[in-house]
Amino acid sequence: MKNLKTLLVALALFVGASTFVTAQSKIAHINKQELIKAMPAYKTAQTEIEQLGKTYEAQFQDSLKELENKLKQYDAEAPQQTQEENQKRMQEVEGMKQSIGQYQQKMNQDLQKKEFDLLKPIVEEADAAIKAVAKAQGFQYVLDSGMLIMAEGKDLMIDVKAHLKI
Repeated sequence: MKNLKTLLVALALFVGASTFVTAQSKIAHINKQELIKAMPAYKTAQTEIEQLGKTYEAQFQDSLKELENKLKQYDAEAPQQTQEENQKRMQEVEGMKQSIGQYQQKMNQDLQKKEFDLLKPIVEEADAAIKAVAKAQGFQYVLDSGMLIMAEGKDLMIDVKAHLKI
């Protein structure tokens, strides 16, 4: 009877230990943002976004100068104009201000959309490479080390960059 109890305790410990060992997962980490910034396609996308931003900014500045010139002209001519004409001119200036504000909003939306459209395939490529390397090396989980305080698992950065040939 005593041997049976000992055998049952030993069996329970063995089953518990083997369950604990199989429950442990292989975990790796990678700084995904750093990986994306190292990809050549990211640098190309950033250049395109910057060029588009400069174009929009130049158009915006031109509109502001046009508004400023019109304001100076209308202010200088105001004493010679009728009250009605000055009122029309102020409405025109207000319309220009609204147009410039709308253009600025559209410009920001277009830049955000362009950035999203350009970066989406890059992020997808990075995710696919991370998954491929993790699977090939037997990792069940990959954490983004950009958000970790401490990481003791394997850093996949070198392996994923090699996979992407960067």
